[in-house]
Amino acid sequence: MERCVLCPRECGVDRVNKLGFCGMGEEITAAKAMLHFWEEPCISGKRGSGAVFFSGCVLRCVFCQNYDISTEKRGKAISIERLSEIFLELQQKGAQNINLVNPTHFVPKIIPAVKRAKERGLKIPVVYNSGGYEKVETLKMLDRIVDIYLPDVKYFSSELSKKLSNAPDYFEIAISAVEEMVRQTGEPKFTENGEMLSGVIVRHLVLPWEYKDSVEVVKRLGELFGGKILFSLMSQYTPFGRVRIDKNLEKYNRRITTFEYEKVLDTAISAGLHGYMQEKSSAREEYTPEFDFEGL
Repeated sequence: MERCVLCPRECGVDRVNKLGFCGMGEEITAAKAMLHFWEEPCISGKRGSGAVFFSGCVLRCVFCQNYDISTEKRGKAISIERLSEIFLELQQKGAQNINLVNPTHFVPKIIPAVKRAKERGLKIPVVYNSGGYEKVETLKMLDRIVDIYLPDVKYFSSELSKKLSNAPDYFEIAISAVEEMVRQTGEPKFTENGEMLSGVIVRHLVLPWEYKDSVEVVKRLGELFGGKILFSLMSQYTPFGRVRIDKNLEKYNRRITTFEYEKVLDTAISAGLHGYMQEKSSAREEYTPEFDFEGL
């Protein structure tokens, strides 16, 4: 934390005294801990996923649905000890797993929290749920800590990833990250009830106007990973964040069309990817939780 290079930004900020690119200092900051029922079926199941939503972010997505915690940094500071207790409380409530949402910039604090919780009886899988913009070196710290990786692969084009997330190197970084995730966990494994125990699910969100870029992402995922991963194609894009107010981004201030989504879906099928597809009705604002510090 004194010269932070946890994420690909490698901003080198002393987060003990200043805020990093992620907008966070050294304290773990979160906005909610809850049973989450809107993840993929093998993650949420019938009992819900024990989601902990962390504040701050290493990306700058102009359409972020969690912008009030990722960009506006809404959150509550908690200790490593308290985070460990939250994991156990979620397990006691019946959570199918512990779901670390946007955890990259807190990895050195999350690791001891998970270890303490496991010493005290945490037995459910740990999910690392991120935007895919991850350093391999940071992911290696999580080997044997994380059971399930749930990354995005958002873009293929460097121009598009720079425009929408200020990350021109996004695709190369994300693919290297997924390779490391697969190395750690192997092919997906499940219980008899279909609950995921380990493995990688790669998500891709279809964006308005950009289905051709999505097609390229899907093709590459099929070529590189095939049956080693599950694939989750998402239709839930809802205009949030800057796209609502920035005239230069006005074209993204709409939901996707059936044509756009089906073009990408057809490519996923042709690429031999297996997993999940969202109904277009998933593009609803009510699926975004209220960040009211519940469970913290």
